[in-house]
Amino acid sequence: MPTPPVTRFAPSPTGRLHLGHALAAKVAHDLARNGGGTFLLRHEDIDTNRSRPEYLTGIEDDLRWLGLNWDGVPLLQSTRTLAYEAALAQLTHREMVYPCFCTRREIIEETSRIGGAPHGPEGPVYPGTCKTLTKSQREERLFIGTPHSWRLDSTLATQTTGHLTFSDLIHGTHPVDPDLLGDVILARKDIGTAYHLAVVVDDAFQKITHVTRGEDLLPSTHVHRILQALLSFPEPLYLHHRLLLDDQGKRLAKRHDSFSISTLRQSGFPPDEIWRRCR
Repeated sequence: MPTPPVTRFAPSPTGRLHLGHALAAKVAHDLARNGGGTFLLRHEDIDTNRSRPEYLTGIEDDLRWLGLNWDGVPLLQSTRTLAYEAALAQLTHREMVYPCFCTRREIIEETSRIGGAPHGPEGPVYPGTCKTLTKSQREERLFIGTPHSWRLDSTLATQTTGHLTFSDLIHGTHPVDPDLLGDVILARKDIGTAYHLAVVVDDAFQKITHVTRGEDLLPSTHVHRILQALLSFPEPLYLHHRLLLDDQGKRLAKRHDSFSISTLRQSGFPPDEIWRRCR
């Protein structure tokens, strides 16, 4: 285990924190503090249509109230556009990505048409419709400004990286499966990047040694290890912790206002009670 550890809590300022966020923040905080390391805060605010300044300040206020203090100045993904563009340009130059012109409806129709479309943990895997376009067809559509995203060519990427694994402090060592999520989106025309690319670039930039997050993101790590290898980034250790569930056994979400830290604070609950509910 690298010492001292550097961890991060990376919420999206599209709503207030809930109990599930509190657990995720505490796992990252405690791992860093118990190892004499560094705990960083990153605001994943690349979705400018949904991110709000009041949510950003609310997140920081809730963390302080919970007794979770971070090191340094929080990183804003909205300030990192050039870094994401540089990473995408590197992948494009090596032909590890391709433009996808499919709309969401077209993807649904195509997966329905082919019937036996593979499914991953996040639903149907992209069927690769635009992967078969010729170079001239792609260039023509790009020239006329057809809306598009950029997808990772997982087959070509893993042919380049070879066999990969990742190590999780709870779940052990896993072989990377490039087919689990398929050709994921790495950048969108309206935002310029997407979660998978941004998080890998920022983890390397902040020198994160231990990536802690909910076990629902365990499948994403397969993609992230491929990107780390392609971009020559160091490989961190992982810790995918359990999720907090509601009374119906579903993962907590920002729509569960009754579980938000701000609502519980206003109801008179002290921080100790918050942590008891996170057990």
